[in-house]
Amino acid sequence: MPLNNIEYTLKELLNLKAENEVVEFKEAKNNYDFTKLGRYFSALSNEANLCGRPFGWLVFGVEDKNHKIVGTSFRPIRKNLDSLKGEVAKKTTNRITFIQIYEVQHKDGRVILFQIPAAPKGIPIAFEGHYYSRDGEELAPLNIEKIERIRSQVILEDWSAVIIPEADIDDLDEEAILLARKNFKSKFPDKADEVDSWDDKIFLNKAKVTIKGKITRTALILLGKDESEHFLNPSEVKIRWKLLNSNNEDLDYEIFGIPFILSVEKVFAKIRNIKYRYMKDGTIFPDEVTKYEPYSIREAINNCIAHQDYTLNSRINVIEMEDQLIFTNQGSFIPGSVEKVIIDDSPEEFYRNRFLATAMYNLKMVDTAGGGIKKIFNFQRARFFPMPDYDLSNNKVKVTIPGKILDMDYARLLANHKELSLEEIILLDKVQKKRELSTAEERLLKKKKLIEGRKPNYFIGLKVAQETGQKAAYSKNKAFDKKYYVDLISKAIQEHKELTRRDVDDLLWNKLPEWMEDRQKKIKVNNLLSEMRRKEIIKNIGSDTNSKWVFK
Repeated sequence: MPLNNIEYTLKELLNLKAENEVVEFKEAKNNYDFTKLGRYFSALSNEANLCGRPFGWLVFGVEDKNHKIVGTSFRPIRKNLDSLKGEVAKKTTNRITFIQIYEVQHKDGRVILFQIPAAPKGIPIAFEGHYYSRDGEELAPLNIEKIERIRSQVILEDWSAVIIPEADIDDLDEEAILLARKNFKSKFPDKADEVDSWDDKIFLNKAKVTIKGKITRTALILLGKDESEHFLNPSEVKIRWKLLNSNNEDLDYEIFGIPFILSVEKVFAKIRNIKYRYMKDGTIFPDEVTKYEPYSIREAINNCIAHQDYTLNSRINVIEMEDQLIFTNQGSFIPGSVEKVIIDDSPEEFYRNRFLATAMYNLKMVDTAGGGIKKIFNFQRARFFPMPDYDLSNNKVKVTIPGKILDMDYARLLANHKELSLEEIILLDKVQKKRELSTAEERLLKKKKLIEGRKPNYFIGLKVAQETGQKAAYSKNKAFDKKYYVDLISKAIQEHKELTRRDVDDLLWNKLPEWMEDRQKKIKVNNLLSEMRRKEIIKNIGSDTNSKWVFK
């Protein structure tokens, strides 16, 4: 937006009689709490959706009562201001973030305008897993009525249930129908004898693949002949399997079309699910397991099929790398949060392809109510492998399933602590992957004494280290008392009369915690020397660039 346009927008906002559901003013003269900012983001995004507005505004540097500009010094460096986009995206549903962040240098002071997008249709926006709204001018939890109003915006027409008048049962694959019958009988064993007496037309109706004998898009996706895919145009109903080497270079690929009930098994057969051998560690670990639980592979592919947004005309992708599998499908993740599904046991209440999902459940291709996702996490836990990663950005779902142990300390922790909840394991998984923890997540793990250290450099707690045979690793990560370092420097000066900065670094470097990077160690030594100088224990008789430390 050009400068004169944003200045005009600011003028219009200032002329409002009062704040409303989609406009919030904050003085924010200096710092402003990031969590509060995120809550306002959630509230204004949801309210903009409910009010039918394309976006809302959060304005810093303006008094909220009389709308007088007072200026703000919040994140004065533009680069730091722009970094808010990524910081907010990490903690919001589907990584939604600001449309734009504007700065206006008004004669009365600097003003920042955050342009916040309306929540997408059918998807309320949460910040750190919680939904917010406005109650008048106040911030409040998003109530059930408002949540349902947003969720009910999901398109009423189910794309997957649409009937194709030109298609008939001859456009379905006989082998696919036979497998569908077999899976249906396995899913509903009490109906097995009855199924054998049904002709194909009755069976497909009973399995909810067709509607009154008419061929649906679901019937073609799951059971259609390869030459019948033109009925689904322009949607590209394909699964691409691709094999990459350690340098991310293509080694092989293949594309599979309908019927997907058969293609899932063909893709599964392409994946090299070889044995993973554990390093022996007493009797904690088994000798070997397959790199990936077969159920997890099939469930991940079938989830892509069930939740793909076919109107976006894109393929489903299965990417095989040396030590991980990646699955992608187009379309937002409707529950909004993976943690919400597997930890809170909050299943999806709305489905993009309800008819397709129901048919896949009846044909034993998917679990329902989020149970399949939770099982994948538990299979990884049983192997002591890292948890799956879900990337929900860019209107796409990307699932990564690791196929090896990433951190042996983490594996020992899981092996020795069977009582850990899945939530605690997921949070510990974030620690081993050096991912950021929220304040609440950090508090939970520290309360249980599972981790120590400061953000973002956490390490396993003392009790856990003792129980899992990691005493040495704990000691390497735990910093010594400051007095220890001061005494070392003092003793060395006493012995050698003077120490250069290089001497001090050599003395302390290997005694500082292992989690510290070289830059952090440098800062730590700087701080120690500065404090000893301020306390007049030592002084520098050299220069700033060539220091020589002696006793004062």
